[in-house]
Amino acid sequence: MPHRVKKNRLGRRIWQHRVLYLMFLPCAVYFILFSYIPMGGLLLAFKNFSFRKGILGSDWVGLLYFRTFFTSYDAPRLLRNTLTIGFMKTVIEFPFPIVLALMLNELNSRRYKQISQTISYLPHFMSSVIVITIVQRILAPNVGVINQFKALLGGDGGTYYLMESRYFLPILFLLDIWKNIGWDSIIYLAAISGVDAQLYEAAQIDGCTRARTMWHITLPGIRSTVGVLFIIGVGGLLSSGFEQIYLLRTPGNMEVADTLDTFVVRAGMLNGQFGYATSIGLIQGLVGMLLVLGANRLSRRLTEVSIW
Repeated sequence: MPHRVKKNRLGRRIWQHRVLYLMFLPCAVYFILFSYIPMGGLLLAFKNFSFRKGILGSDWVGLLYFRTFFTSYDAPRLLRNTLTIGFMKTVIEFPFPIVLALMLNELNSRRYKQISQTISYLPHFMSSVIVITIVQRILAPNVGVINQFKALLGGDGGTYYLMESRYFLPILFLLDIWKNIGWDSIIYLAAISGVDAQLYEAAQIDGCTRARTMWHITLPGIRSTVGVLFIIGVGGLLSSGFEQIYLLRTPGNMEVADTLDTFVVRAGMLNGQFGYATSIGLIQGLVGMLLVLGANRLSRRLTEVSIW
């Protein structure tokens, strides 16, 4: 009887909020089709895959692929590059959208604020192929804008920046910031708009400057949003992204540009080592999950901000 009562109550709540559940339905279908069902393919990490036998019929190999990866010559380099780029994107780039959101929030002119937001959002909607092509033209030796400017000042205009490993990380950093900072700042602007306006009025009466108001009211008001997004972002520490890095790679910068994401595609799609590539992807997923769990627990203990 209690079970039936709970079931009826659940049914009534679903019917009461049916519009919200209907809006949520496409999201649920998307994750079921593209996130949960494909998890069945993780069996490849433990099998010697054969097209003739299929995934279920292929022979088991146990942890062979995992041992092969961690004892391979490429493992230290791939892990170092992935962690370096992951740390750059997860930690170093993290404050930039917050700063942009704070700056946009301080603008008095509504029209100028809208124009600034639109300009900062636009790069996010540009294809990575187009963006990298533009970057390649700008950095091209002799004919690129940067090299032409250097030559105009009497310097060497024949530098091929993408062929030198020391330039790869700065280029990737600036490119990633330019492409994503505007889009990532949207959620912080939404959080700022939810801060109680009476707090700003009280601060103004007390004579607080705009900088002190930002530091003592705005930032504490969005602390929970910042904490949750950082916890989620930590899960991508071992996933440096694929498109930009793959398109920016050249024989000259391969030493620092070859990551786990590019290696997985190369091993799986180009070399046909599906089990080996799946095992590396599984390692990335498990490490990401453990990082999120650990960061969430640590954040809850130290700052009382957590996802659950």
